[in-house]
Amino acid sequence: MTVIPFPSWPDTAPKLIAVAAGRAFADTVIKGGIWVNVHSRETLPNHDIAIVAGRIACVVPDASYCTGPDTKVIEAEGRYMIPGLCDAHMHIESGMLTPAEFARAVIPHGTTSMFTDPHEIANVLGLDGVRYMHDEALLQPVNIFTQMPSCAPSAPGLETTGHEISPEDVAEAMSWPGIIGLGEMMNFPGVANADPKMLAEIAATQNAGKTVGGHYASPDLGPNFAAYVAGGPADDHEGTCEADAIARVRQGMRSMMRLGSAWYDVETQITAVTEKGLDSRNFILCTDDCHSGTLVNDGHMNRVVRHAISCGCDPLVALQMATINTATHFGLEREIGSLTPGRRADVILTSDLTELPIELVMARGQIVAENGSITVECPHFDWPDTARGTVHLGHALGAQDFELAAPEGANSVTANVIGVVENQAPTKALKAELPVVDGLVEGAGDTCQIALVERHRATGGVTNAFVSGFGYSGKMAMASTVAHDSHHMIVVGTCRAQMALAANRLAEVGGGITLYRDGEEQALVELPIAGLMSDSPATQVAASAQKLVEAMEASGCRLNNAYMQHSLLALVVIPELRISDLGLVDVRTFQKIPVIEGTA
Repeated sequence: MTVIPFPSWPDTAPKLIAVAAGRAFADTVIKGGIWVNVHSRETLPNHDIAIVAGRIACVVPDASYCTGPDTKVIEAEGRYMIPGLCDAHMHIESGMLTPAEFARAVIPHGTTSMFTDPHEIANVLGLDGVRYMHDEALLQPVNIFTQMPSCAPSAPGLETTGHEISPEDVAEAMSWPGIIGLGEMMNFPGVANADPKMLAEIAATQNAGKTVGGHYASPDLGPNFAAYVAGGPADDHEGTCEADAIARVRQGMRSMMRLGSAWYDVETQITAVTEKGLDSRNFILCTDDCHSGTLVNDGHMNRVVRHAISCGCDPLVALQMATINTATHFGLEREIGSLTPGRRADVILTSDLTELPIELVMARGQIVAENGSITVECPHFDWPDTARGTVHLGHALGAQDFELAAPEGANSVTANVIGVVENQAPTKALKAELPVVDGLVEGAGDTCQIALVERHRATGGVTNAFVSGFGYSGKMAMASTVAHDSHHMIVVGTCRAQMALAANRLAEVGGGITLYRDGEEQALVELPIAGLMSDSPATQVAASAQKLVEAMEASGCRLNNAYMQHSLLALVVIPELRISDLGLVDVRTFQKIPVIEGTA
């Protein structure tokens, strides 16, 4: 399918000028609305928006002078006219959907611009995978800007990915039409220590005049943080408290506050604006990770804006954080983010600025959704066979692959245990006394087994450890090929035989998530593209995901969005403790540590 580039402002300037001056008629006029101006932070009643060639020609009290017999007139009927919402940092793969299906899911919620980092697929398919995501993104009726992934692997020497991203890859991608910058620089120790590879990627981005995304997942705000900022990352979304938000803004970064399916970091940081009074134009809202169930049932950026308002943020300030602030940060203030002349005509009509019902959505001058229903097609890219069938175990796994032997003669051991923290990405490094039965270490109480199964090169490798916080009981196991960021396979369970069943099942279907209990499959979400995404509609994927949630609850799990916690247990750049194909990793020191204390 041929991508038709959206006409630039210079290309359409003669038409815009002619309509604004009254020498030509608009294609569309939105009539009689309240203009929400995010530049001046005002609401101005009784205004019209005149649109031509997909862009805004003028916003005036009366556009009848440029309304002709063929002009389409949309009656705003006194509703608020706000800019289309922008998600400043997100991963489409976390929705378990392709770019087309993700767009289809979020357009009715008013999201018209997304800044996506496809580093999930980069870990599986490398630069080819990034190109597939980029190309499908450009087909969509809304603006999907792609950030070139920076860290595959995210922590060199501590994990093995399916493919690696090089500075040469970054430099090549900077020439692609939809690349807006460099994706989150997760290797923050590498930047702080002036790693040549990381600095080369940053340099390639800055030389192209594009934005470097940040990811500083450490509570240390001392010299290491200062060194990271000096390296060039321009924003950060890993803050979890007010001090984090303040520190980033004071150092010239944009503080991105996220509300995803499992990350609730807006309420704890927005007080930097609402109570401390910092300049709100340096704060941005984003989702980071939203799964399909959240998109279908709760919303997308409209959900984040409503949440920010409920946390005490002025509605107009919250809207700035989801529109013009984002556009400015990425150098797109003249393209998106406001309802002003020359900008893409991305417009939402809503009757309430606090509850934010999304009643009509326009993107590039075209109505794309109305009253919760999409009104346009979202074209699909023809995904090649190489993007499917990416789960390679080497051999069928058995219960013995998930055994963890105890030191000879031990009746119990002290184990290092990954502790899950509800609604946050960080984990806790815990210790637990675990029993030994027939020479094997067993889980006890809330502590169960976790395994990382290598799935890219068919090595047959299995790393075993322990995790607590899920609350599982009975004989069960859950497996997922979504395992940020290396995306091997994570299996968590209370029974080694069930763990083998779940792992083998995902190899059989080509990737996804499954839960077994008492020898029977209770739920399956098939993700055949790179083991990360489905090209089925979001409603179908969300229905399968809901069955998974119910199966997790039936197995004793009560955590909010526990699947998202499961999927991040191998993310070796977020403290405190993670698992990788190379072992158990203490992210506080970036060192591998033994699962059993006192062993090598």
